[in-house]
Amino acid sequence: MSPTQEHEPQARHQSKKAAASGWIGSALEYYDFFIYATAASLIFPQIFFPKGDPAIAIVASLATYGVGYVARPIGAFFLGHWGDTHGRKQVLILCMFLMGFSTIAVGLLPTYDQVGLLAPVLLVICRLVQGFAVAGEISGASSMILEHAPFGRRGFFASFTLQGVQAGQILAAAVFLPLAHYMPAEAFNSWGWRIPFLLSFIVIVAGYIIRKEVDETPAFAEEGQQQQRPRSPIVDAFKYSWKDMIRVICMALMNVIPVVATIFGAAYAVQSAYGIGFAKDIYLWIPVLGNILAVVVIPYVGNLSDRIGRKPPIVFGALASGLLAFGYLYAISIKSVPLAICMSLLMWGVVYQGYNAVFPSFYPELFPTRTRVSAMAISQNIGTAVTAMLPALFATVAPPGAANIPLIVGSLAFGITVIAAIAALSARETYRIHMNDLGNPDAKPVPKAEYARLREQTLDEGRLHKGKGVPA
Repeated sequence: MSPTQEHEPQARHQSKKAAASGWIGSALEYYDFFIYATAASLIFPQIFFPKGDPAIAIVASLATYGVGYVARPIGAFFLGHWGDTHGRKQVLILCMFLMGFSTIAVGLLPTYDQVGLLAPVLLVICRLVQGFAVAGEISGASSMILEHAPFGRRGFFASFTLQGVQAGQILAAAVFLPLAHYMPAEAFNSWGWRIPFLLSFIVIVAGYIIRKEVDETPAFAEEGQQQQRPRSPIVDAFKYSWKDMIRVICMALMNVIPVVATIFGAAYAVQSAYGIGFAKDIYLWIPVLGNILAVVVIPYVGNLSDRIGRKPPIVFGALASGLLAFGYLYAISIKSVPLAICMSLLMWGVVYQGYNAVFPSFYPELFPTRTRVSAMAISQNIGTAVTAMLPALFATVAPPGAANIPLIVGSLAFGITVIAAIAALSARETYRIHMNDLGNPDAKPVPKAEYARLREQTLDEGRLHKGKGVPA
């Protein structure tokens, strides 16, 4: 048996099917995420909260967005355990149904004018279920794709998880844009906003059809054959991987960039209390164009991380996107739509992808197979839970009428991205470590020359299979 065979699972790999499964699941999650985030900024302050002080309504609405992230750590403990004991495939199907049906429920809720304070209470409950459900999605999908991917190509295939995220946001905006533009404002605020939520049913059906066709991963299957699955993966994760879990918590704070781009940025640009006055349909194009560019950029960055490592793109993406947050908010403050679009394309569409395209491979590579989903789910969701409260914090420290809003919010965002960059720098590099050795702090990476040879061999095999029409 060759050294490579000793360190890599030998069962059948379904690289392309696993990538498609992760892509559609992430598209569902972030379709739901983005329609809620958009509605929380543009619609919910007017229909789910008392019509008093508009600034209070904005803060309250953005806080309901953050509430979903409070449930994420709880969901991460349950769903992470499920993924490490019952399999990646099972947990992904469970997450998809929970997330989809809770999103549909939001589209059926009564408004404040209809039921009073019960309206925001029901909204919070639905958001809590959403938060619980998505807690296992990215970690489960990333682990499934990573464990199906061939050595030397893990970064490329795992990046499709986040390409699905961007595609889901494009899909959400593609539904919102024509509704916001063509529907009368009264009809849109009354019932038109519900349409994107109810359309989640279609994505659920498509996601289930794809996910049921994917086999369990070779790495997880081998763990079961060797009876190495832990009874308490969460306990083992905290016992043996707590340092890397802290690193992931800090790196996950990079969620501050999408918060600035799509949540606070939307409220700052559109809500009349801030006095900027961007039209809703015009503002919705800003993140859409950035996401379209991101869909193109992501696989190239994922492939780059297979050549030069995971850490360089993440560190660059963190620091540079944090700096660009200043420019993006400044463009909004001077009411320049063209400049805001340009800054969004740079910050969100290109630079941020240095982090966004690579963390789906880097995070799970830090942990062993037996605790991978639990460790990643718990740590990532704790980090994102922290950032979920940032929209309400930003609206509090930089409320309507405040001076220097771009400087205040931009400084907070950049400080957070610095923390993420330092955490990435302190972690070990993982791209040249074999699958069965991941999570072992004493594992030796494959020498660069040998890694290049093995990677080229994998690429040649992929080209051969493609030419023969053989599915990977």
